[in-house]
Amino acid sequence: MKNKLKTWLKPTKKKRLVFFLLSDTLIFILSFIASFLLRFEFVIPQNYKDIIILWLSIFVIFKVFFFYLFRIYSINWRFVSIKELLRILGGLSSFSLIVFIINSLLQMEFNKISIPQSVVIIDFLISLVLAGFLRISKRIYLESFKLDKQGKNTLIVGAGTTGERIARGLLQEKGYKPIAFVDDDPNKIGTEIHGIPVLGKINDIPEIVSENKIEVGVIAIPSLNHKAIRKIYNILRNSGVKETKIIPALKHLPDRAELPIKDLKDISIEDLLFREEVKIERERISDLISKKKILVTGAGGSIGSEIVRQLIEFNPDTLIALEIDETELHNLTLELSDKLRRKGANFIPIVADVRDKKKLERIFQNYKPDIIFHAAAYKHVPLMEYFPEEAVKTNIFGTYNLAELSVKYGVKKFVNISTDKAVNPTSIMGATKRFAEIICNSFNQLGKTKFISVRFGNVLGSRGSVIPIFLEQIKKGGPVTVTHPEMKRYFMTIPEAVLLVFQAAAMGNGGEVFVLDMGEPVKIVTLAEELIKMQGLEPYKDIDIVFTGLRPGEKLFEELLTAEEGTEKTYHSKIYIARNPTVLTFEELKQYLDNLEKIVEEKPDLTVIKRILSKVVPFYNITKI
Repeated sequence: MKNKLKTWLKPTKKKRLVFFLLSDTLIFILSFIASFLLRFEFVIPQNYKDIIILWLSIFVIFKVFFFYLFRIYSINWRFVSIKELLRILGGLSSFSLIVFIINSLLQMEFNKISIPQSVVIIDFLISLVLAGFLRISKRIYLESFKLDKQGKNTLIVGAGTTGERIARGLLQEKGYKPIAFVDDDPNKIGTEIHGIPVLGKINDIPEIVSENKIEVGVIAIPSLNHKAIRKIYNILRNSGVKETKIIPALKHLPDRAELPIKDLKDISIEDLLFREEVKIERERISDLISKKKILVTGAGGSIGSEIVRQLIEFNPDTLIALEIDETELHNLTLELSDKLRRKGANFIPIVADVRDKKKLERIFQNYKPDIIFHAAAYKHVPLMEYFPEEAVKTNIFGTYNLAELSVKYGVKKFVNISTDKAVNPTSIMGATKRFAEIICNSFNQLGKTKFISVRFGNVLGSRGSVIPIFLEQIKKGGPVTVTHPEMKRYFMTIPEAVLLVFQAAAMGNGGEVFVLDMGEPVKIVTLAEELIKMQGLEPYKDIDIVFTGLRPGEKLFEELLTAEEGTEKTYHSKIYIARNPTVLTFEELKQYLDNLEKIVEEKPDLTVIKRILSKVVPFYNITKI
């Protein structure tokens, strides 16, 4: 019985609609009758009593209709703000204005069935007050009577607009109790927001945490870069705050007055080391992608899948996702089904291998793609040293197959996803990816398809990324294994990298090797230390870090440029162009490819493969390997 009652009382969309329809009907009846009573000092003349029922029906039915038109019945009771109250004002004003005009015409021709204009005005004011108060009543209750709520004592860093929205959200839900703000603006210190005081500056956090027994910190300043975030996080952590949350990028925040805890996220290593807003030319990218047929190879991988996700936002006509791993492709299809349905994009998942030229040709014949994003590749450096023939088949011949078919079937632009490991390569993986760049540059000479390559460093969260490996090692109690204390890498988050790939693709005129500005390189040991600290542990004390030595094909520092290339600036601050990229004639290219094909098909020999690659790839010095 208790469970049935609980289920019946549980709020749902339908129950909320019924509640407000009934409440509004009652309000509109009361406001109309009250307006007559007030107008005639509680003694309604007989001539109006005969028509009052007719006008009452009109007022109630059409007010409800106007509320529906203005989407007032879709308002969430809990999150009513000025914006929603203005919608109520708009709905009632529109109705009252129309009635006022019609009633004026009736007074001229059919006075007996008209009503006093003052009744219309009084009714408007009473309805506005009652309907508005009903909508805002829950918020008044939550904010006025639940200030002494129980929950984790929470400190909000940043007393601006975003901090105020977070405070509202926390006041209205269980689990977190906002105690104070901190902000470096001296004009805000000593003020209150929703009854919550701004107690001091960011440097005052240790004292505020101690005095108020703060358990949770929320960083609520959207404009902070990773250095400022890390400073605040370290102050909070060193002050004894175990849980730190942060707002996501502004573009990911919902458009409503409150930000409940579910809209925040736990602080991550990306926030501490790599957070920076990427600016792109959305209109220019939209011109490239919108209403086009786009083929993405390697669509199930970490880069390829993010390319697919973000392409949807630019409204392609058809999105062809090509992937050899059927499980990853199936998962991607399931993940995107709702989004694709809303956008109306034609999504075609295809299980295929870029080595299979005959199947690729059938795909090009059937779908005739306009743009190709080529992300399919073998990328694990140490493993490819043991299977060089596989890297050659996929990274070199797979790229050649796609490039040749792109020219044959009139693809407008071919975007090759490259890597910093293609620069001064010391590995098979790096050398084969540099060869792929050379293939693209050679095909670009034909002037039919525009071929560009985009070169960038490691992306966080990709398959084989050190972060999940380190986290698993920490979970097991350590040690965390790092190959060398001086090992450095460039890092970027996957969404940021993909946005810059789109920007470079829109900028490219063919033949360019674009180089993304990855910021400052990060020591891998620093990354490991920060991850250990984020788990509430101390490096070298609770969790040891062990140095294991460089693996085959690895180098201490990845270059995004080469000494013989250098770069030229573009108008985008994060994108450069490599000077004088290597270009082969088709005769030269074909000769090297024939030699490689013979070796990998007949008897794979690591030394011979490396020797051939060193003749094509600049600065691939096999004596150093």
